Amino acid sequence: MRIDKQTDFDKESLDFYEIDQGFSVREAIDEAKRCLQCKNPTCQKGCPIGNEIPQFIKALSQGNIGEAGAIIATRSNLPSVCGRVCPHEKQCEGSCILNKKDNPIKIGKIERFIGDFEGEMGVRNMERPRLIDGKIAVIGAGPAGLTVAGDLAKLGFSVTVFDSQKEPGGVLMYGIPEFRLSREVVRKEIKKIEQLGVTFKTSVIVGQDISVEDMLADEFDAVFIGTGTALPKTLNVPGNDLAGVMQAMYLLSIVTLSSHGGLDAKEIPIGNGDKVVVIGAGNVAIDAARTALRLGAQKVTIVYRRTIESMPALKSEYEHAVAEGVEFKWLASPTAFLGETSVSGLEYEIQEVDEQGNIAGTSVKDNIDADKIVLAIGQRPAARVISSAKGIEVNRDGYVITKERPYGMTTRKGVFAGGDVVHEPQTVVLAMKEAKLVAAGIAKYVEAKRLMEELG
Repeated sequence: MRIDKQTDFDKESLDFYEIDQGFSVREAIDEAKRCLQCKNPTCQKGCPIGNEIPQFIKALSQGNIGEAGAIIATRSNLPSVCGRVCPHEKQCEGSCILNKKDNPIKIGKIERFIGDFEGEMGVRNMERPRLIDGKIAVIGAGPAGLTVAGDLAKLGFSVTVFDSQKEPGGVLMYGIPEFRLSREVVRKEIKKIEQLGVTFKTSVIVGQDISVEDMLADEFDAVFIGTGTALPKTLNVPGNDLAGVMQAMYLLSIVTLSSHGGLDAKEIPIGNGDKVVVIGAGNVAIDAARTALRLGAQKVTIVYRRTIESMPALKSEYEHAVAEGVEFKWLASPTAFLGETSVSGLEYEIQEVDEQGNIAGTSVKDNIDADKIVLAIGQRPAARVISSAKGIEVNRDGYVITKERPYGMTTRKGVFAGGDVVHEPQTVVLAMKEAKLVAAGIAKYVEAKRLMEELG
């Protein structure tokens, strides 16, 4: 995969406004009309949550936007979000039969259009289902928590979501740059979930203000933990405590808080003229690199110890980064952060690929100048929430152990978990896929619990 850097790149034109403005009504309907309505829809099989793609596309092609939204709502609570940040090229669009002609249906942009249109025009009011006997607490208002809350509310359960931030949304609100996902889009999606009867309690730190045990002893029949991965991984190399070395998620959250009035802009750790090195090549690394450019960085380089073929980031995100001026250094394994009190550079060992395709060090080292180094090498779960309940077991890496029956329940009866707190961090839609299964498991558990109580 080789992408030539654009020569007409203008750093001054970069801002934090959403880059892709989406379809107009005419464009969306025209794109929907291209769908072949396959008898065996491979696009739907490629969607982790099984969205009924041909059905909502057909409804849109006939001008029935409300019907299209209602079809999506049977499987997804976050269409405007998924339409923007899901890896469509690897999932629904990657499975479209028109890929044979290198012109797949732009399913993501269609889903985004439908979700946005509903949010802006109010074409479909979310009806609150009839309440049944059962109260659920959801900890964490990220993709997994929002999915569980929405799915259980649709079944008629009373759901309360607790989140430590001032606004719900989790990584959607604080971890994805505005140029990829607008905060206002997230707010509109959450409003739809509120219309189902879900209650949000923000600025509540579970494990400090309230515990999981308190929830179970008080009014809730079950608790879902969807807190994601809060603790960043670090590189155990010399100089990792130097000023100027920071975590990617810290950078992204600080920029978001500053742009929305929560922090002074002086708190942003990257400024005009900085030479920035980002370590890692996932989507978070790409987000951090593109954010650094928008903050005025003179030069941004992504350093990755493997080849471009092994890059975890989406090809489309990589292409955006290259077009904006981000440089990439492949087969470079960091060995030390250089500097005395503040970082001044990165030392790395040059790697090579042998005939069997294995990557190994060459013992040859080089370095690159850097005023700031951003780590984007992954995160792991924090123990604060988990430790506030008795009997929740985790594996050696700190991820919560869950059961198959009822799906998603931890080793503590009545406590469920899903999303990144259970497995290595994945995409938004994969967290949603897992959360939908857990929501079904919670519903079965609460129904069985009520039945046993009735039987005495």
